[in-house]
Amino acid sequence: MIRKVCLSLLLVLLLAAQAIEAAEVKNVQVQQAGNRGQFTYDLVGDEAEAEVVIVITVQGKSYAASDLHLEGDLGKVRPGRGRTIYWNILQDFPRGLNAEIAWRITSGGGADFTAGGVADFTDPLTGMEFIRVNGGCYRMGDTFGDGESDEKPVHEVCVNDFYIGKYEVTVEQFRKFINDTGYRTEAEKSGGCHSQTGPNLGFRSHVDWREPGFNQQDSHPVVCVSWNDATAFSQWQSRKSELGKVYRLPTEAEWEYAAKSGGRIEKWAGTSRESSLGEYAWYDENSGSKTHPAGQKLPNGLGLHDMSGNVWEWCSDWYENDYYENSPRDNPGGPSYHSFRVNRGGSWSFNAAYTRASNRRGGYPVKSNRRGGYPVNRSDSLGFRLALPPGQ
Repeated sequence: MIRKVCLSLLLVLLLAAQAIEAAEVKNVQVQQAGNRGQFTYDLVGDEAEAEVVIVITVQGKSYAASDLHLEGDLGKVRPGRGRTIYWNILQDFPRGLNAEIAWRITSGGGADFTAGGVADFTDPLTGMEFIRVNGGCYRMGDTFGDGESDEKPVHEVCVNDFYIGKYEVTVEQFRKFINDTGYRTEAEKSGGCHSQTGPNLGFRSHVDWREPGFNQQDSHPVVCVSWNDATAFSQWQSRKSELGKVYRLPTEAEWEYAAKSGGRIEKWAGTSRESSLGEYAWYDENSGSKTHPAGQKLPNGLGLHDMSGNVWEWCSDWYENDYYENSPRDNPGGPSYHSFRVNRGGSWSFNAAYTRASNRRGGYPVKSNRRGGYPVNRSDSLGFRLALPPGQ
């Protein structure tokens, strides 16, 4: 949800969606109060107090509260209505502002939000936006106790810094790859894709990323792509990068850390309340049986969209049901080999349980003779997003 508020200081504020866990920031409003910007919000939750963080980005540069003249209800805040933060704009920008300013208020702490919801860089070839994620340690797996056996045991995992796509790879971005290389996806070569009908997959011929069986636009996440197709795309974008970037699929540990807003105890990407899930995710109860344009729902605490729902996402790891029993602590990359590759995040055709940030699924990356020649795992509810290491 984006709104613009014009102030007499020629300040235009873009309302970036708030992502929260436990106590939630709700009903944010912004207005001018004299020479100050005024942010008013409700902090809703059962906690005695929550850590409230505001990040403001001016012309691509992010500022934490400590960098600006802010005062009021930030830091440790008790839940309640009408909480207010004041920004003394002219103390930071004596000439005023004639620019668009992105801002975001979150609650819950636990992560470094200086990157906010503003992309750290944009790939000039595809227009793909990336967010820097500051690494750290977190509890990986089913921290809420209602997950599947492959989400257990909960264990500590530490990941290094990395970048990850702000959105899932879109149809438009994938088309640039196809037009540049002439690449044919495995659905196109092998004649079809799996169509998601309820909880069961049914193979349909003549369905692929161009025509997935429902109406889509360039801004929708690309689907009917196999793990091999996603990897081919990442290699192409690396070769073509004018910035020397080496793109790849995220590891499963990176993906979950990012989905949980930087390792928070968070059930879905952006919230732990199922009553709020529809604000953050497209899933079976609100999707209308199709994908939706990337970024229409609220982002999580790192500014990432659709980490829960819309489409499943390929990760780089091989999938193993009991991998967590022996997973290394630092930067796990999955087992050395298995039959499946990891899918994460749930999709438009699955229920809320499947869209949980800790939920795991495996899919065949290549043809297999198992299950009677089950083809390459590609479906109208499966896509991907890219990641890359820092320092590039």
